[in-house]
Amino acid sequence: MFRAAALLSFTLLAVVSAQQVGTQTAENHPTLSWQTCTASGSCATQSSGSVVLDANWRWLHTTTGYTNCYTGNEWDASICPDPVTCAENCALDGADYSGTYGISTSGDALTLDFVTTGANTNVGSRVYLMADASNYQMFKLLNQEFTFDVDLSNLPCGLNGALYFSEMDADGGLSKYPNNKAGAKYGTGYCDSQCPRDLKFINGAANVDGWTADSNSANSGTGMYGSCCNEMDVWEANSISSAFTPHPCSVAGQTECSGTTCGGTAGRYVGVCDPDGCDFNSFRMGDQTFYGNGMTVDTSSKFTVITQFLTSDNTTTGTLSEIRRLYVQNGKVIQNSAVNIAGIDPVNSITDNYCTEQKTVFGDTNSFANQGGLTAMGQAFAQGMVLVMSVWDDYAANMLWLDSDYPTTASPSTPGVARGTCATTSGVPATVESVSASASVTFSNIKFGPIGSTFSSTGSTTTTASGTATSTASAPAATQTKYGQCGGIGWTGATACASGSTCTVSNSYYSQFRQSTPLSLGSCGPPSPSRPHRRTVPQSTSPTPLWEPARWRRPVNDNFVGEGIAFSDSGCGTDRMD
Repeated sequence: MFRAAALLSFTLLAVVSAQQVGTQTAENHPTLSWQTCTASGSCATQSSGSVVLDANWRWLHTTTGYTNCYTGNEWDASICPDPVTCAENCALDGADYSGTYGISTSGDALTLDFVTTGANTNVGSRVYLMADASNYQMFKLLNQEFTFDVDLSNLPCGLNGALYFSEMDADGGLSKYPNNKAGAKYGTGYCDSQCPRDLKFINGAANVDGWTADSNSANSGTGMYGSCCNEMDVWEANSISSAFTPHPCSVAGQTECSGTTCGGTAGRYVGVCDPDGCDFNSFRMGDQTFYGNGMTVDTSSKFTVITQFLTSDNTTTGTLSEIRRLYVQNGKVIQNSAVNIAGIDPVNSITDNYCTEQKTVFGDTNSFANQGGLTAMGQAFAQGMVLVMSVWDDYAANMLWLDSDYPTTASPSTPGVARGTCATTSGVPATVESVSASASVTFSNIKFGPIGSTFSSTGSTTTTASGTATSTASAPAATQTKYGQCGGIGWTGATACASGSTCTVSNSYYSQFRQSTPLSLGSCGPPSPSRPHRRTVPQSTSPTPLWEPARWRRPVNDNFVGEGIAFSDSGCGTDRMD
């Protein structure tokens, strides 16, 4: 994924990250409530939640005054002659979230404005969910699902409203590195699978060694070191295209890199992380009518995104085997689109097998498998991940890898090249920041819990068939496909499925045919309302991997969000090939 760091163009002050704490502006985290859910379907509001701005966006100045340690895209060598001295001399200050950075919250909703103009101009932002004033909220995703609402109707070509997980330290590295006095309270400790080298501070030390200012950005550059970790891109999207993508690494936790271990310009696939990931972009995978304005998932209005992280034994200690995607809009559950690419099984979820097939057909390097695939991703889930939300534009590839034809030198008819309907001339940051300055994204109603616990519907389900337009399945065939709907309040469709599947309850409104689960609810019929609604997770067969094109995804700024992951739920019984 290209996680491009957002640009802050300050007239007087520089935008950077720091490790000491300044006193010029008080740091007050905007509150953001969210919910944890149980297998019974009850959800409890976490009212103590809040968000914190990433350290790389903050004003960095001397500890004794107002002198910038970093101005434009250059360090002040008199203050920062070396990494340790710089960390001792420089302080990172509090943030005016709404006034300077365009970050606002209301109840369970977070809105990120793309461009904020005041005394200075800020472009983009990146925030983390907090557990308390000094620690990030940690999520352990194995055999769980993560759900949120998103409104990106005001997010056009060239922009990315992203929600993802990174394997950062809960305290932002405060306890590990003596020179880091700021910690999670000030948004320190960022890392991702691109091993970004544009971070001003890594492991409590300034990234001044070998610092080179960017030629196409007045605010950023790259240092000798990068910060690597496992990354799960749950959502990278605008109103035209979307993707979800796991990015495994061969290292555990936040890890500093240098030289070739960072990958990137030193060699894209020689680093310790998978830069491409295994993505699921519906448009790229052959369904060009599924996602967008007026389509099955209609981006002109708010909708719900559900991502399920299934394990091989349906437990929270098992091996990650599949990542699935569902949507809910206007009270209807929408199954993810199925693959419609020759040579790739017509699945709608991410497994190791899917990723292998995708990368083979698209001719991409399978760095996903080389870095451990879903097994490695699941090991990071077991340790805990930090939730990241951002809005950004792309100085490296103009976001074409998400919403246009990429690479631009390839024919759009070549499998894997077309990712969306945006023009190949779109996404130029200077143009986007001018023409789309009023763009924004809103994330809300975040929920986390066991599979099937975080969402409901009015009972209707929209399904998609490989290579065909979508339709509302109010009266499907008598025999439903595996992972199709089989029951729930208001359901009038199929209640029988092919051999090898059973009907299991996700919630009162939605029951689903699954392959082999611990709890059988009868001979493929919907469960009786009097039966206890025990949630069981389908056990996937061989995982189907999804890969993403080998694109250089992160502009030398620091706000990149991964590609995409999708899950497969079209197929029931012996016809499923994932």
